[in-house]
Amino acid sequence: SGKVQFGATVVLSDSETEEIVTYRIVGEDEADPKEGMISVTAPVAQALMSKEVGDEVTVKAPKGVREFEILEIRID
Repeated sequence: SGKVQFGATVVLSDSETEEIVTYRIVGEDEADPKEGMISVTAPVAQALMSKEVGDEVTVKAPKGVREFEILEIRID
């Protein structure tokens, strides 16, 4: 697992809704949010960088502040 880094796939739990979301952190030209591929420059990706499994992450999203817990980090 280790820390979140470029290219990692991160499984998160939304602290409010308990919804499970999975993001892969990719380059800007590869980003496709509908496919769960988010740009390394995106606010969510920035908030996740260098965090570890079990960490709580607060993201200022367009719809307001969201909190996530990191469940899993996969480095391909």
